[in-house]
Amino acid sequence: MTQTRVLADRVIPGEGLLWDAARIASANLLMVLCAWIAVPLPWTPVPITGQTFGVMLVAVLLGSRRGAFVLGLYLLEGLAGLPVFQPFGLPGAAHLAGPTAGYLLAYPAAAFVTGWLVERGAVNSIFRLAGALLLGEIVIFAGGCTWLAAGFGFGWTRAIAAGATPFLAGELIKMALVVAAVRGAERARKRVES
Repeated sequence: MTQTRVLADRVIPGEGLLWDAARIASANLLMVLCAWIAVPLPWTPVPITGQTFGVMLVAVLLGSRRGAFVLGLYLLEGLAGLPVFQPFGLPGAAHLAGPTAGYLLAYPAAAFVTGWLVERGAVNSIFRLAGALLLGEIVIFAGGCTWLAAGFGFGWTRAIAAGATPFLAGELIKMALVVAAVRGAERARKRVES
């Protein structure tokens, strides 16, 4: 299977460190903004956020290595105490010990897996793109539920009930939004080129 150029490379053509820095800075800002879209739920310590949408969009736009790099940078910023995580619960770096730590720590791996599939043509088919996004979501929720089950002593049943089930419908909507955004950007790019 051949590796295809990711959307960010096709929409903003250009090579070199400056272009990569601009793409990475933009993706990092997107992640911070998505994190601040947050709604607490009274029955679970995990809020609804835009972060998983951000992770999947970053992965699709930047690919495996740059996507994972952006998410690793995002975690380092939070670890340094910058206000990049969702605003509920523990402050700053303490998020990485709180109930959402498993999700956060899974972000780079999810971005890498999804981006890797996109680089190999998953973006060329709605179904393959949806499959790549679903696999990334599974990585995130596996990390989150594992942390809740083991790190917080929820046990698997309660961890899945509190850490995955309430979010399924929302994640499907976020995946559909990523697919729509990617398809729209591809159509716009093709119109500009023709």
